Parts: sequence; structure tokens; C-alpha cells
Amino acid sequence: MEWKLFADLAEIAGDRVVAVNAEPGDTVGDAFEALLEAHPDLRDRVLEDGEVADHINVLRNGSNVHHEEGMETVLEAGDELALFPPVSGG
Repeated sequence: MEWKLFADLAEIAGDRVVAVNAEPGDTVGDAFEALLEAHPDLRDRVLEDGEVADHINVLRNGSNVHHEEGMETVLEAGDELALFPPVSGG
């Protein structure tokens, strides 16, 4: 499975696309933990009190997982995972 990282998250991880050891049948949370294990510097940016910070969007196939089963959402073959920090423009 791969995570697509955006904005400063990609800078922290050193790449915009990060492969992790997760497969169909695992959960989004499993894939998220694998990402944090591979790139521990992301922890301080994406976690608050051990949970995904409210301002970090966790997407599966373009939809926020909070609209599904949250981090317990089961992964399927071909899923696209993404992490978006807050984005502002001007």
C-alpha cells in the first residue's frame, strides 16, 4: 500500500509517495502505523494525544475516513491513501 503525502508532510517524510507494509484486509490505522514506524518524524506533526490531530485529513480513495469507519476502515486492493495537512492560500 502507498500513502500520498502533501505539503509539509511530504517534506518531513522526504517523499510525496511512501510505500508501507499493509495489504487488503488491514485497516487504515494499520497502514497509518506502518507509515509512522517508517517515518517517525511525522508523529509530532500528525498526532495529538496519541490520536490523529483534528486538522489532519486521512483520505481513502479521496474520501475522508471519518465518513466511513475511521481508522478501522478495512483496506481493499487498489485503495489510494493520502494525508493532507490544513491548506491555506492567498
